[in-house]
Amino acid sequence: MLRLAAKRLTGGTASLEAASPAAATSVARRFYHERVVDHYNNPRNVGSFDKDDTGIGTGLVGAPACGDVMKLQIKVDEETGKIVDARFKTFGCGSAIASSSLATEWVKGKQMEEVLSIKNSEIAKHLSLPPVKLHCSMLAEDAIKAAVKDYESRRASANGSGKA
Repeated sequence: MLRLAAKRLTGGTASLEAASPAAATSVARRFYHERVVDHYNNPRNVGSFDKDDTGIGTGLVGAPACGDVMKLQIKVDEETGKIVDARFKTFGCGSAIASSSLATEWVKGKQMEEVLSIKNSEIAKHLSLPPVKLHCSMLAEDAIKAAVKDYESRRASANGSGKA
């Protein structure tokens, strides 16, 4: 039964290993929307900023159930409150990487209050994530909120107010 399914998926060859690379790629792409594949193959804004810089906010979130860990950092223009740059590092599946990459694109150029309105459902819809991968978009939303909260608490500490 399994061999028959493999033959159908690979165009007649007995196993995925014997299939052409193009056939194996097309099989893998059936499970993810092209936007997920694009952000996974060409992630935007990978990297990190100096965490000690006062204009940086860092959000570190994880999902113990699946092992995904996401670090998202924002660089804020302290005069305008606008996010001028964003970076991420993610350990996880393709959907987690794509969600992180998309989140960094969406936060750049926006005010802090604006990015707090980005919802995981918008990320999931844009990437066409299947229900089993919705936790990845939830992590991205949580990482954005954590980065903003970190920036605000660091700024409050630097200003001596002590309020977070």
